[in-house]
Amino acid sequence: MTPLDILSSAATGLGAGLALIIAIGAQNAFVLRQGLRVEHVGLVVLVCMLSDAVLIAAGIVGIGELIRAAPAVVVVIRLAGAAFLLAYGVFAARRAFRPGTLTASGRQGALGRKAVLATVLALTWLNPHVYLDTVLLLGTLANQHGELRWWFGVGAVLGSVLWFSALGFGARLLRPVFAKPAAWRVLDGAIAVVMAFLAARMAFGF
Repeated sequence: MTPLDILSSAATGLGAGLALIIAIGAQNAFVLRQGLRVEHVGLVVLVCMLSDAVLIAAGIVGIGELIRAAPAVVVVIRLAGAAFLLAYGVFAARRAFRPGTLTASGRQGALGRKAVLATVLALTWLNPHVYLDTVLLLGTLANQHGELRWWFGVGAVLGSVLWFSALGFGARLLRPVFAKPAAWRVLDGAIAVVMAFLAARMAFGF
């Protein structure tokens, strides 16, 4: 095992992790929204990063094989996740059509710390793709690196840290755009559509 081998495995893990994380999804949409509102951003980002670290580590130690052997568990998670995403999408749609839509500086409709924590945990752990992609896929890719698998995992976790930090804390750069209620209505409308699509995809498995 040479430093070049370690760097190569870590870089591969970084690329694979970013490829799976950087996609339009429920978790990313919530992180973006909290970043724009500048509400409990550190908490949201920390939960996302720690969750990914735990899931990636679980995949490396072989939990993915248990998931593969118990498809009924994935079905239950899928249906629960679909119901949660549908409810979240309904709330986003209500915000989009409500005349008093939020602005970046407004405090109306702000979520408390406990509500934010519960939401980000649900969006993360009730997503069956987390288990199929992060645990099973990344775990399989990591174990192809043999004794370097944990360095692959380090790279994947680093990708999660970089992405969620950039998304959560960098979102404030867009606050001037979201100073107008119309921009929030567009964002919430887009979130509602994405959540409805993801809920249908989870429920019907397409």
